[in-house]
Amino acid sequence: MRKKRTTETSWTLDLGANVTYQGTRFNVWAPKVSSISLKVVGDPNEIPMNPETRGYFTTFLVNAGAGTKYTYLLDGTEQRPDPVSRFQPEGVHGPSEVVDPNNFPWEDHAWKGIPLERLILYEIHTGTFTREGTFEAIIPLLDYLRNDLGVTAIELMPVAQFPGERNWGYDGTYLYAPQNSYGGPMGLKRLINVCHQKGLAVILDVVYNHLGPEGNYLGNYGPYFTNRYRTPWGPAVNFDGPESDEVRRFIVDNALYWVTEYHIDGLRIDAIHGIFDFSAQHILYDIREAVHRQAMTLGRPIWVIAESDLNDVRVIDPPSKGGFGLDAQWNDDFHHCLHTLLTGEQNGYYQDFGKIQQLGKALREGFVYSGQYSPFRKRRHGNSSKHLPPKKFVIFSQNHDQVGNRAKGDRLSTLVSFEALKLAAGMLLLSPNIPLLFMGEEYGEEAPFQYFVSHSDPELMGEKKNFLRFNGKEPSRIHRMK
Repeated sequence: MRKKRTTETSWTLDLGANVTYQGTRFNVWAPKVSSISLKVVGDPNEIPMNPETRGYFTTFLVNAGAGTKYTYLLDGTEQRPDPVSRFQPEGVHGPSEVVDPNNFPWEDHAWKGIPLERLILYEIHTGTFTREGTFEAIIPLLDYLRNDLGVTAIELMPVAQFPGERNWGYDGTYLYAPQNSYGGPMGLKRLINVCHQKGLAVILDVVYNHLGPEGNYLGNYGPYFTNRYRTPWGPAVNFDGPESDEVRRFIVDNALYWVTEYHIDGLRIDAIHGIFDFSAQHILYDIREAVHRQAMTLGRPIWVIAESDLNDVRVIDPPSKGGFGLDAQWNDDFHHCLHTLLTGEQNGYYQDFGKIQQLGKALREGFVYSGQYSPFRKRRHGNSSKHLPPKKFVIFSQNHDQVGNRAKGDRLSTLVSFEALKLAAGMLLLSPNIPLLFMGEEYGEEAPFQYFVSHSDPELMGEKKNFLRFNGKEPSRIHRMK
């Protein structure tokens, strides 16, 4: 039996394991297999699942509720976690656990969100921001961030379940499951609940262009990936090929899941230039439409922000002008202008920058490269964004990419003088755009922030990390899909 949808949220997750007052309904998309059985941890029996249309399998387990651990047995041979698992308490290879989203006592009913132009973002990596490395360990620092520093939103680097306990977050393989070592679903909800009580919005970094190499079992279930396009991380996510409708549903539902079940205020979509979709209606448009529709139902603004190195205004232009209509995007051009003027660096993509006039254009228009020849790319790059308001651009003097992509992970505070740091802060905070601070930047943190993982796969751990200096790709993403 399906759980009745309420007028409060209008949307509920139908995929995965969903608790009702009689038990739990399981629903999985697996067109690649002939049969699936549900296996509950501690029960030797296998429960055959019923085939439905378009490759779905379902079953209902009476008296099963939150805390039930389970896996799926594919064709009687392969035992795998749920692709839409809400929690992986034992990591990417362990069983999934049923979570009842109605069990959490939310206390943010008065929260109405924050207008886009009032966002002052503070980027946090949960695992390194505190000694404990958990969601709840961030809570005691929220008063400092809100009252002393003056930020209005925290932006969490990806929290989807990844291998081990240490990872940048861009190797996640369970897009619906908050990282177990960070505190899992309850820890994340407690953090967001308190943020809202203190007047802070929460933006979540989501990765829809690839999954990590370890614990990625989606290919066992269905055609989630395609070889028609290649990305720096391997096969692309199948957004426009045969059977892609259900892959698109998997991604759009994920966006709705975070903003509904977790009360997230915005999504930062990672590296959209790695999302390949040549269908008539782009997946980014679908995500934005679904999230904005849900925002109206929930009665608060929810923002969709892109990371893109394309300098393509269609990402943030409204649909009336042929755009996808995303609310804002990261503007790397501002960072590159500021960084080259302060440091004098000219290697890699920095060779395209270094003139004060370019910084002025970044502040006035957004994109510096709006169709001019780029020496780094050896071709013309970008189109004009001068018709768009400043709130369409998130700017920064540092972020996880621009620090972590460096071979030594060195922060700006170790490259320039204190006076130069003050100048950078002034340019950032007094600009008309949306400013983003990278954790520790406000006091001149000097500790390096390098890429790190804790894969359990010996082959992955044995590979030498390949630093492609300043080429626009994160080291965490230069690996082979298995």
